[in-house]
Amino acid sequence: FYSLAMEHDHLTVFVRDYSVSKPFYEEVLARLGLVTLLDWPDNRRAYFGKPGEPSSLWLVESGLAGGLEIALEAEDEGAVHAFYGTALAAGARADREPEDRSEHYSARVFDFDGNALEAVFRGETAALPAIAAA
Repeated sequence: FYSLAMEHDHLTVFVRDYSVSKPFYEEVLARLGLVTLLDWPDNRRAYFGKPGEPSSLWLVESGLAGGLEIALEAEDEGAVHAFYGTALAAGARADREPEDRSEHYSARVFDFDGNALEAVFRGETAALPAIAAA
């Protein structure tokens, strides 16, 4: 198995409406350990990351919204399920339910603007029962 791990400073997710998208991202990213580190409503942007670390995902209102696909690391299969259920409950559109994809366990949804968000766990995987959106 070969893995190409690449560090990044931050990713920018463009959304059409900051006021609508920010609460969605706050709720969904919390399931992956990311919280709002800086909120800048006057400039229609928020920065998310893990506490004590630099921001790694920037949410920015822009006419460039949609078409982005990002995969974020999940701590375990349970976090993948929590991400998926929370995203659906918050209004995301389902793309791929949590499943074992041989090399990883993942789930994917689309936000309000068509950006694809995926939670990925690359550890020991064992099939978990499907968890309905709460």
